[in-house]
Amino acid sequence: MREAQYDVLVIGGGINGCGIARDAAGRDFKVLLVEMGDLASGTSSWSTKLIHGGLRYLEHYEFRLVREALRERERIWASAPHLVRPLRLVLPHQPGLRPRWLLRLGLFLYDHIGGRERLPASRSLDLRRDPMGRVLRPGFATAFEFSDCVVDDARLVVANARDAAARGATVRTRTKATAAQRRNGLWTVRLEDRLGGQVEEVTARSLVNASGPWIDQVIDGLPDADLRDMRNVRLVQGSHIVVPKKFDDTRAFLFQAPDGRVIFAIPYEGDFTLLGTTDRDYAGDPAAAAADEAEITYLCNAASAYFAEPVRPEDVVWAFAGVRPLFAKHESRAQDISRDYELRSDGTPPVIHVFGGKLTTYRRLAEAALKHIEAALGRRGPRWTATARLPGGDFAMEGQAELATDIAARYPWLAPEEARRLARLYGTEADLVLDAAQGPDDLGRAFGGGLSEAEVRHLVDREWAQTGEDILWRRTKLGLRLSPEEAAALDAFVRADVAERRRMAAE
Repeated sequence: MREAQYDVLVIGGGINGCGIARDAAGRDFKVLLVEMGDLASGTSSWSTKLIHGGLRYLEHYEFRLVREALRERERIWASAPHLVRPLRLVLPHQPGLRPRWLLRLGLFLYDHIGGRERLPASRSLDLRRDPMGRVLRPGFATAFEFSDCVVDDARLVVANARDAAARGATVRTRTKATAAQRRNGLWTVRLEDRLGGQVEEVTARSLVNASGPWIDQVIDGLPDADLRDMRNVRLVQGSHIVVPKKFDDTRAFLFQAPDGRVIFAIPYEGDFTLLGTTDRDYAGDPAAAAADEAEITYLCNAASAYFAEPVRPEDVVWAFAGVRPLFAKHESRAQDISRDYELRSDGTPPVIHVFGGKLTTYRRLAEAALKHIEAALGRRGPRWTATARLPGGDFAMEGQAELATDIAARYPWLAPEEARRLARLYGTEADLVLDAAQGPDDLGRAFGGGLSEAEVRHLVDREWAQTGEDILWRRTKLGLRLSPEEAAALDAFVRADVAERRRMAAE
């Protein structure tokens, strides 16, 4: 057996792939992660932006999943307090839907089965007196308030990729694994650079298929795959809409719909409210998923059943959809399929297939994947991610406001809202963006929305951004604030800069 170039080759740059690459690199495995698009450009950036246990999963008796997810909430918050913050959610009681006793029982379990330490417990609210009741239609008197966390999903993915790279992993975006075969006791994988067109082969001692909704396509490309005929993955589209701010409160709403679904209404990016999600079966290319008129209307109607001021389709400033690769068994309705994960290992050298999963449980999923890897390759190191901080997260769990104040004090020419934005995106690594600048002119060209040339170069240099879309909709959410002309100018700048870097690297 010839020596492999890598111990672990991970296909897929979403939260699960990046989490596995990070964990493996931290245990001293030599890791390569390849992603055919941008990091978090699939399911991981189209979530409801929550780190949560999943209150409604209790109705399906998924106690293990809820317990594991609840235990992970505060761990992930501690690992990235710039990207994760506590969120209180208000669940109005709607006569004729779930009864009060059932909501109370569910929240009692939610408070006590997950090892909650810092997040406050649930409580009852009188909506006739609470400020949140003022934005609702008349007739809502009782609600229940409980805790979860909200997260910048795409940046959580990037933070895991950056930590993996810092620990020795190689991360390559816009690189597609086009073929893989077992040869001489190793995996030989053909990789295609999707920008330059170059093709190469690399070898690895193990393969991880964390390609999300493309998992069946990867399985179909593997020779002699025992799971070739397995079709447990059910693609389910979830859509969200963003509208101008519906209420002036740091809390969020959880609304019940008559069809049994629940709809979140979450404060988003300061001036907006995020509403979602839907559940419907999806067929076709996952990259082509988009919120259609029926889904937008559904979300508007579901929210309007609660808000005093209706939500109309013409209010929507942004709509997005993602495809969840859920591990289906016998469920008839898409909304009933478990959000739990399944791992299957196939053959020698091994390939580990990752089915399903959710943002909140990504770290535990990675540990489970490492069990399969170590069973085949041998143990290299202990579990370590439970207490490790992600890049930029080395400050107190509730210290984001203090960090923003510190940044503003050290850069007094920086607007306070910009200091808060940088603290929220980069944490203690905001200095890497500002780079000892003495004034705004030192940050270079201004692209709008507070985005500077210095920040753009940071995102290209250290976070694998290669297009304006990467920056506006995944590394930041400034796509909500830049005009089409500003967005086009940014994209042209980034693409020219990336092309020049590639040209110089080739010389």
